[in-house]
Amino acid sequence: YGIDKLSKSVILITGYVRMDMYSLSLAMRASMSIPGVFKPIPYENTLLVDGGVLNNFPVDIAKNMGDYFIIGSDVGGGMEPKEKLDNIATLLFQAAMLTSNLKNPENRKLCDILIDHVPNLTYSTGDFEKGNEIYEEGKFATHLNRNVLATLANKLQTYKQRIHKLPEVENEIILDTIIYNNISIGNLDLVKARTNLQPHKKYTAEDIINGIDRAMGTTRFSQITYHGVANEEETKLYLDGFEHSKNQIKGSLHYDSYRSVGLIINYTGRNIIGQASRFLISVDIAEQPRYRLEYQKNFGDEKTFWWRSEIFGEYLKQKVFVNGESADDMQYNYFQFDNQINKNINSFKSYVGFGINYENTSIKPTTNTDFTDNILDLKQYYFNNLEVYAHYKYSNMNKVFYPTEGTFLQTYLGRSLLHDVDLEYADETTPAVKGETNSFTRLALNFEKRIPFHKNITGIFGATAGFIFEDPLTSGKVSFTGYGYAAKYFLGGNLINQRKGRFIFPGLHEDELSVNQFMKLNLALQFSPINKLYVTPHLNVASVGFGDFNEYIKDVVSSNGNWQDMVETSSLISAGATLSYQSFLGPLDFDVSWVNDINKVRVFFSIGLQFNRASY
Repeated sequence: YGIDKLSKSVILITGYVRMDMYSLSLAMRASMSIPGVFKPIPYENTLLVDGGVLNNFPVDIAKNMGDYFIIGSDVGGGMEPKEKLDNIATLLFQAAMLTSNLKNPENRKLCDILIDHVPNLTYSTGDFEKGNEIYEEGKFATHLNRNVLATLANKLQTYKQRIHKLPEVENEIILDTIIYNNISIGNLDLVKARTNLQPHKKYTAEDIINGIDRAMGTTRFSQITYHGVANEEETKLYLDGFEHSKNQIKGSLHYDSYRSVGLIINYTGRNIIGQASRFLISVDIAEQPRYRLEYQKNFGDEKTFWWRSEIFGEYLKQKVFVNGESADDMQYNYFQFDNQINKNINSFKSYVGFGINYENTSIKPTTNTDFTDNILDLKQYYFNNLEVYAHYKYSNMNKVFYPTEGTFLQTYLGRSLLHDVDLEYADETTPAVKGETNSFTRLALNFEKRIPFHKNITGIFGATAGFIFEDPLTSGKVSFTGYGYAAKYFLGGNLINQRKGRFIFPGLHEDELSVNQFMKLNLALQFSPINKLYVTPHLNVASVGFGDFNEYIKDVVSSNGNWQDMVETSSLISAGATLSYQSFLGPLDFDVSWVNDINKVRVFFSIGLQFNRASY
């Protein structure tokens, strides 16, 4: 696209088609609609895609439009060699740009001055967050052409020069009319509430952009663009929405060392059950399957309040470890029904809320106890827990995966209202345990700070803690410390999307250690030697307790127990490194970590998008 000197409107060149468009943001969004990556943009009766599909370096078009002298800046890169055509993403991109790439050599010859960036390309089309680095790399080829550009500039000095200055624009404008285009009735009230723009009031450009960003935070749009039209009579603001489909189905393959391979299928329906709402079904089809049903609805004048109801279940095989070795496998079935009401403090960064959560846990040995003993002498274990809670979450991490800057903070305070246990032993002479445990309160905190030390080095500092405050054990009650296993905190594993009460601790297997109390620190450095590749050495240190909070605090400084015994307050330490790569299937992580007391080195591997849900 370029600027037409007569109409002063944006010209978008899509192949050989030229269209006048009055929104620069719309033109830019259309110009990046690479097939298979970003969906086409509707404009009047046409779908617009990246002009690069037909002509990515359209020097011939410029020549035909009458331009006499052309300076070309080529970042196309051309076609990939045969040996690099080894994945579906590269194949699709090469196929989409084939016609354009075939024309590129001839178009390069038409340039009077060619600034060739291709030999200096390090980053790809998808590296949106690397703008500063790409800008610096762009200087290399420009400097190589400095002499010829200077010669041209000296020749042009003989001609009358225009005075270049930006137009004077008032800092604030009054919007007389706001027009919403391509925004459905179901989303219109939500967009109006989130943008919070009203006629006949003054706004800065920053106010308008922030409002649109808040509307984008609803995740109902792939893009919202805007443009203004002003004349002597009134000032109009046009907001153009590009909504996601009302019904979406997605799929993702994944693999990890704990649960093997699985296929996640997700259905998301927007405004199916009421306006400003979302209904979601996710199923993980795997040897250890999981499912999730969620309904969420925004309400209130500004749509900053939202209700969420969620049903979640999983059917796992949980290992029991003795001295660091797997002793038995248990069938671990978990069901949760969670309801919460929240208030956005900042629609992108933080919210606070209250909820009520019901959990049911069932644990049985995978083999029949009539024929095979297990180390726990367990026949079956059931635990029910009904809990009311308050929580707060803040996050301004700059990326979902492998962020390089930002802060994360999450807190949780819950009080159990119902807490029943039903335990039967394989040995029928051992009395069963059935009844209500003593009441308890749970408090959890999870904090992480990422600080960029260098463009390729990020420091990571994390602090996590979880405490359980038990009421005194009274007559007729069952000890929570002894039998409230399912409601305790679990440490272990490397997966970041885990359910409530589960916390990462590299070197331990998933859910390997259950504790009543813990405090944990983690330090790491995230190196990115080349694009999308990360090396992260890390150190995790924790103090873990298995009894009452007062007992834990008394012994936390002088803890000398062995964490495997799960009796005395103990120190838990792991050190290792993670090799990661942001692949087209999703994050790839390979971790090697050592853990104290068992003195073993353990390996973890995962690839793909994991089953996603909230955690604390």
